[in-house]
Order: sequence, then structure tokens, then C-alpha cells
Amino acid sequence: MAMNALNIPSATISRMVTYLRILEKLESQGVNRTSSKHLAEKAQVSAFQVRKDLAYFGRFGTRGMGYTVNVLKRELRRILGLTRPWNVVILGMGRLGGAIANYPGASEYEFSFRGLFDVDSNIVGQEIRGLTVLHSNQLAEFVSSQATSSQAIDMGFLAVPPEKAQEAAQLLVDAGVKGILNFAPAVIQPRLMGEAGKELEKAEEWRDVIVENVDFLAGMKRLAFYILNPSLKELEKEVEL
Repeated sequence: MAMNALNIPSATISRMVTYLRILEKLESQGVNRTSSKHLAEKAQVSAFQVRKDLAYFGRFGTRGMGYTVNVLKRELRRILGLTRPWNVVILGMGRLGGAIANYPGASEYEFSFRGLFDVDSNIVGQEIRGLTVLHSNQLAEFVSSQATSSQAIDMGFLAVPPEKAQEAAQLLVDAGVKGILNFAPAVIQPRLMGEAGKELEKAEEWRDVIVENVDFLAGMKRLAFYILNPSLKELEKEVEL
């Protein structure tokens, strides 16, 4: 069954990542088969939601018998693009950037850190996990040098101060990087172009660029709100269905 990516909610993609994590855990425990009900219990959603999410991508499992764990895991990895290598650079090698670079789980999904960058002279030149931290003004040259190799850069992670996030994002985009994972508590805006009085459009280099935000502070604020208003969190789950 062909899928229309335009019709797939972003929340579905997030849940697919959760389902994959559950399936990997089940496989490590020697579990061979599972069901939408079991996955739903682990993911804290309904069995209907599990089936609906999977249906965006095809037909999996057998009615009345559920899913073969390793087969569904393999299919989710394929759907999520985790069957190929992804090459990553990190901008901002302070404490957060260093922690990300040293995170051991990335390599399990073929995410490889290829370049580390910063503007601080006290950090530039340091070696982290076998990579020498370069100055951020070397980013474009570095990305260009990798472009025709198997280590062509796919993603850039931003671990810079919020006031530097927009500038750092533009550096990545100007270098040709199409995926940005932003850890800074700042909204990244594409550069806009156009004539006065007309609707502005994204600059050419920003077309097809994807930005994902990982904002710890925003998550803390949401958590504080829902601790005080737990019934609204349950209502939110029902609305998603």
C-alpha cells in the first residue's frame, strides 16, 4: 500500500518511534509475538490508535494472531529511515553538545557524528570521541569536502545559546544541510525573500529543510501545567483519537 506522507500526522511519527522502542525491548526479552492491545498498553494509547497509526504505512500482522515482533520491528525501522547511515555535525560543543556527542545510543541506529564545531577558542581544538572540534567558520568547507563521499552530512544538531540559534541554523542551511535538530530554546525561522507588498517566500536554500525542536524548558513548562491539570492531559489523549 502506497502512503501519502502529506496525510500522516506528526504525532503518528512520534508514536511510531515509541512502538519501535517497545518492539526492541520485547525482542530483547525473547518475545516473538505481540498484539495491538499489548503495544497500546506499553505506549499508553488505545489499540485502535496503534492499528490506525500502522495503517498509514501498510498492512502488518495477521487478524487474530497479532504481529511477529522482529518483522514489525524491521518494518518500522524501514519506515523511519533507520536502515541507512545518517551523518551528523554538532554546532555548539559546550556541556550539552559534549553530552550529545558522547551519547552511546546514536550509533545503534546508524547516526554517526562526523564533525564538531564551536566558536569558543577554549573548545576549538579539543578532541571528543576521536573528532577534533573545529571553528564554526569551517563548517561550509567541511560539509563541502564530505559531499561526494559516503560521509556526506545529512543533519546538524544545534546545541548553542538561544541568541545564537538562528545564526547557527543559517550556517547549516548555507552549507547545504537539510535536517536540523534544534536543542536551543529558540524558534528557528527560515530566511524569507520577496518583493515589498507581496507575500514573502522561503529563500531557495531553505526549501526542503526540516527543523525539529527538542526544547527541554518547554517540556518542563508543559509538565508543570499538566501536573496541576491532570484531567486535561487525559482529554488531550482522547482528542488525538
